[in-house]
Parts: sequence; structure tokens; C-alpha cells
Amino acid sequence: MEALNDFLATRSYIDGFVFSQADVEIFQSIQKPPLDQYFHVVRWYRHITAIWDCTQDDAKTCSVHTSKMKRSQPPWSPPTEVKQPELRLYNSLTRSKEIFRPQNGKNVLWYCCGPTVYDASHMGHARSYISFDILRRILMNYFKYDVFYCMNITDVDDKIIKRARQNHLFDKYREKNLAPTPLLQDIKAALKPFTVKLAETTDPDKKQMLERINHTVLSSLKILEDMIQQAFPKGEITQQAQVLLVEAKDILSDWLDVQFGSQVTDNTIFSKLPKYWEGEYHKDMDELNVLPADVLTRVSEYIPEIVQFVQQVIDNHYGYISNGSVYFDTVKFDSNEKHSYAKLVPEAVGDQQALHEGEGDLSISADRLSEKRSPNDFALWKASKPGEPSWDSPWGKGRPGWHIECSAMAGTILGESMDIHGGGFDLRFPHHDNELAQSEAYFENDHWVRYFLHTGHLTIAGCKMSKSLKNFITIKEALNANTSRQLRLAFLMHTWKDTLDYSSNTMESAIQYEKFLNEFFLNVKDILRTPTDFTGQFEKWEEKEVALNKRFYEKKAAVHRALCDNVDTRTVIEELRTLVSQCNTYIAAKKSNKELPNRMLLRTIATYLTEILKIFGAIEGEEPIGFPVRGDGQNLNLETTVMPYLKVLSDFREGVRQIAREKKVSEVLQLCDGLRDDILPELGVRFEDHEGLCTVVKLVDRETLLREREEKKKIEEAKIRKKEEATQKKRELEAVKLAKMKIPPSEMFRLEKEKYSKFDENGFPTHDTEGKELSKGQSKKLRKLYETQEKLYNEYVQTLQNGSTS
Repeated sequence: MEALNDFLATRSYIDGFVFSQADVEIFQSIQKPPLDQYFHVVRWYRHITAIWDCTQDDAKTCSVHTSKMKRSQPPWSPPTEVKQPELRLYNSLTRSKEIFRPQNGKNVLWYCCGPTVYDASHMGHARSYISFDILRRILMNYFKYDVFYCMNITDVDDKIIKRARQNHLFDKYREKNLAPTPLLQDIKAALKPFTVKLAETTDPDKKQMLERINHTVLSSLKILEDMIQQAFPKGEITQQAQVLLVEAKDILSDWLDVQFGSQVTDNTIFSKLPKYWEGEYHKDMDELNVLPADVLTRVSEYIPEIVQFVQQVIDNHYGYISNGSVYFDTVKFDSNEKHSYAKLVPEAVGDQQALHEGEGDLSISADRLSEKRSPNDFALWKASKPGEPSWDSPWGKGRPGWHIECSAMAGTILGESMDIHGGGFDLRFPHHDNELAQSEAYFENDHWVRYFLHTGHLTIAGCKMSKSLKNFITIKEALNANTSRQLRLAFLMHTWKDTLDYSSNTMESAIQYEKFLNEFFLNVKDILRTPTDFTGQFEKWEEKEVALNKRFYEKKAAVHRALCDNVDTRTVIEELRTLVSQCNTYIAAKKSNKELPNRMLLRTIATYLTEILKIFGAIEGEEPIGFPVRGDGQNLNLETTVMPYLKVLSDFREGVRQIAREKKVSEVLQLCDGLRDDILPELGVRFEDHEGLCTVVKLVDRETLLREREEKKKIEEAKIRKKEEATQKKRELEAVKLAKMKIPPSEMFRLEKEKYSKFDENGFPTHDTEGKELSKGQSKKLRKLYETQEKLYNEYVQTLQNGSTS
């Protein structure tokens, strides 16, 4: 048997084995299964038994079937297919969530309406561009689409023309340095048409804004008049005149524009303003970590393409020339069975206020409106008036209409159909509806845009935000109050298509969420810094690790479902919050048992969270975990550089504290606390001491640490105050009690002369102030009080006696 075992040691049965006649003969000679000590014989015996066919009693007639010589795999069937969620986007063209299917595989053509650059970018711009930046990053980096992103800059527009012209005229007026008296006369003259405008305004928000301007100017004007009448010093009068000039800028600018606007002929005046504000816009977007567009188009650079586009619309019989301008024929377009006007907001057709806003302030005069065949028609090309920039065209000197620019530039870059068009909610009608009409008229199709995405409104503390109403917060002002990451987190905490209220409460929620995540990242990084060899990183998983990992994968699935559901970042943020809370609970439970949390599991979760936040644009840099901590050098990773030294300092301090506790040297312990509480926070370093555990070292923003220190100081001061107040109250109560104890029971009721008139020999009252004898019930109640006071008095006397004895 031993020799057979050695012989069979070289056999392998993985790929099957054909047994020989010798195998059969030896097998038949073995009377019973071999002993376990002969491992290879046992294996051979079991294998041949599995394919042995014996249906008769005589073993000699049994045989080994060749069909069973090689064991085959059993049948396999795939698991039941679980339907996975598909990305759906809210499409304004259908007002519902639609499955997102680009026209060309994973390639996505996306056009976004950019800013009209005539003033500082505000939080309304941020609402659109941060939201679209988040959507764009998620499509590219999460869903792995190849996005080609095109955006325009509107640098030719009625607002720009009017603002540039007025700024130019006001600057010239200011250079005159008028004396206070003629300045007063001009402002009073400017107030007359302004007052008419105010009276005719019906929009309540705009009327409120105009009333505010009127009140400010009238108040400042009255002050200057009084100063002149009362013969104030010349310097003070001049100073007040400058104040009035600044406050009356809007009123004076309108007045000057009406008189001299048509005389402005220098076209460079109309290009300087948008060029400056475009530069400021790009700086703001960079500060907000908004990715630049793949292609940026400016109206002033695409005039030839716009002229060609307008001509093609005319050639397709959807445009008509009128007095040097070109208008789009909405009636003819809508009557064509292939086309439909106002796909986005059909109920808004005929809204003349919206249509006039779409045409621009300089294009709604009576003569201009009379040029249209229908009030719903809109300008493709506007004949320029004196005081407006102009370009050559087949129809004479003119400039583009507002809506045509996007159609011409997007069509030039993206072609006859795009996957996504984005813009603010307030652009749906007439701007985007007019874009759709003129583009589909140009390309003679009905699918210029497949998915129209509109970001929600932004309100300021519940109030409507509007640049024209002078009720807005610039992006720079917002960045002075909060970081770009905090602003982005605030946007992520809201769905992109709904109204977002920019308020202190909104930003406080974002700040607390950032702090919540940062503390988790810092804790995980501290755990990962715990010394171990390479194999020590892989710890055994117990029930807690298995449970946390299960929840982790549940949250990942929930995040995916939320992102597929119209990129619902609000739900994602809450799912991540729950996951971090579960991790914090796990870490706390481990530490309470003096156990080290499983570092690989926490690394995996923290890395996932970091990647999601990177996808959202909330984290920049290459750090695998958490928010980056950078030094003065842009490429310096401060955490990687200084953490080894801080760890050495922490370990040294812990050793010193241990010795100081053993030797009872309180002064050294105080120095160690001072290092933690006073010195290191100034350097942006936090030491967290935990009983029985190693000190946790964290790099935190210096301002945050100093703020925490002040808050801690306030809390400690409040505790001390509360303790002192409690002590003082206790003293007062004891003083009252002592004063009461000093009163003999025979005197206590005699002091209440307003209640009682007669007493017995022990000072107990018998009659009230009216001379009536007290009832038994009254006497019973008073007796209890008497006995209580007697007891207190006796305690006091006993205390005095004990004191004199001692």
C-alpha cells in the first residue's frame, strides 16, 4: 500500500485521467477503502469509485465506462438580471424627466447661454454656471460621457450699448466739475422725466427700486440746498455736492443719454465696457472653480456668421426686411406643419411685456414696433440708430438681435442639432423659444435641441434677485463671506432645477456640512498614520466591519440611483452624510474598546467620498483623501510635508506628559496644554488628546482653529459665570435662611402687624387686624408655621452654642 501511495503521488485529476486496465485490476483487488494515512491512494480510490459502474453482484463483471473517464462541469446559469437605473434629465421641452440618450453614442454636444457682460457677475450668474458646472462634471467624470461644451459671451446688446454710452456721458459730465448751484439745477431737471417714469411704472419691484433712488436723491439734494442757504464752508458744500453727484448718477445718466446719446459715435466705447466685465467674469468663474468652456464665442467676433444666418432664414421664407431691420415671421413659421412656435412656454405667446424685454430697451420705440407684421415677431437684425455700434449687412448698417447670436454661433460650432442646451429659468421665453424657432427655420428641422435644461431661480433671503432692480449680491461679495467650496456645497444641497435661497441659513448649513466632512477626513487620515508594517494594514474583519461595508455598498447604490434621477445632488449629499455618520459611530465604538478601526475599510470609504466630491468640483488637487491643505507654494502639499514632524512633536509631548503625570509636575502639564491650546492653533495645527489613546494630529485652517478657540473660551467663561452665579445665589439663600433662623418664634408673627392685632404669651396670633378671633383652620395653619420657625430657631441657637464651646 505504501509503494502504491508513492506511485500515485504524481497523478493529477484536474484535467481528467483515463484509467488503465492495471488501475481496474488493482482497484478490484482492494477489499475495503484504504486508510487515510495513504493520502494519494485514498484520492485515487475515491476518484475511480465515482466512475465505477457495477450493476451485478459479481465485481469481476463491473467495468469503468469511458464516457465517465473525464469528469465534466455541471450546467451553469447566470444570475437573474436586475434592472439598473438609467440617467434621466428634466427636459423643459417635455416638462418631465426623460431618459438621456445622446445622438452620437457617448459624445455630448452642449451649448450654454453665457453672460451679458455690462456689470459685475452676481449670484444669479453663479446659480446657473456652478449648477451647469456640476452637471457637466458629473456627465463627464461619473457617467463617462465625452462632453463638448460651448458657451457664448454677449458683448453686443441693448443693455451694453446703453450702459457704455451712459457711463461715457456721465464721465464727461463729471469732468466739467460743475459748481454746486448748476449741479442742483441739472439734477432737478433730470428728476422731472424720472418722476414721470416712476409714476408710469406698474411693476411693484421696479417701482420700489425707483422710489428708493428718488428718496435718496431728494434727501441728498435737500441737504445740499440747506447747506448753501445756511452759508456752510465752501469745502463742506463741495463735498456734499460730490455725494449728491454719485447718488444721482442713474438719474443724471438717463437724462444725459436722452440729450446727447445719439452724438456718441466712437465704437471703441461700446467694446471697452464688455471687454472689462468679461475679464472680471472669467476671474469670478476661476475663483468658483468653474471649468472653462471648450469653445467660447463672442457676438462681436461672429458678425459675418450671424449675417449669413439671417440671410438663410430670409431665403427659407421665415424672415422679412422692414425699414433696414430684419424680423422673424412667427405666424408663417407656426403655420408650417413641420414647425411649432414657443415649444418651451406656449402659454406665454402674446405676452408683450416679456417680448419687449427680449427685444431690449433701445428696440421698443413706437416706430420700431410698427415695423413688425405681428406683435409676436422679433428682431433678427436691427438697423442701427445714431449713437449705436453698427456693422455692414445686405440690409444696411445694423447690429444683431439678441436671440440670433446663440443660434448662429451654436449652429456654426455644433451643427444642426445639439444634445443639450442650458440656461437660466427666466430665459425660457422669449429667448430660448425664439432661438428654437429661428434655428429650426434655418436648418429646416424640428430637433435643434434634444434636451433643454434650465436652472432654477436664486432668491436672496426669500426676496427676488435682479440686477436691473439693483437687488443683487456680486460673486466677489459672496466670496468675501464664504469660500468657493462652501458656495458649491450650498448649491449641491439643492436640486439644480429648483429655486435656491441664498441666505445666512443656507450658507451656515453648507459650512457645517463642510466641517462635518473635514473632521471625518482628518480622523481617517490620523488612523491611517498609525505605524504598521505592510501586512499589518490588512486586519481581520469582524461583524462590525462586515456591517459597515454592507452599508457602504448600500449608500453607493443609493448615490448612483440619485445621480441617475435628474442628477439629484441634494439626495446624494444626504446619503453621504448618513454614510459618514455610520463611519463615525463605528470609529467611536472601536476607540471606546481601545481597538484600532479597520484602516483599509475606512480608506476605501474616505477615498470614495473624496472621489465623489472631486467629481462635484468640491475638491481640487490630487490628494486621495479629504480636502487639500496647501502651503504658500501652489504645488506644495502642506500636509504631506509637515505631518511627519508634527507626529514626532506629538509623540514627544505625550512622553513628557506621561512623565509629568507620574512625577506630579503640574507646571509641565500646563506647558503641554499651552502648546495644544495656544501655540499650535496659531499655526493651523490641532492636537486632540484622548484618554488611553494616542493624540490625534490634524491640520486645520488657522482661522477655523482661532474661531474654535474663541468659542471654547466663551463656553468656559459662561461656565465660570454660571458657577459664580450659582454660588452667589446659594450664599443669598443661605443668608436669607440665616436671617430667618435668627427670628425667635415668639417674634415672627409680631412683625406682621398688618395681619394680626392680638397675641398670646408665646407670641402666637389670636385676632386679626379687625379684632376678630382667628378661626380654628387659620390657627392650625399658623401653628405649623410657628413650629417650623421654632425648629429653625433652635438649630440656630444650637449652632451658636456649639461655636462658643469649640
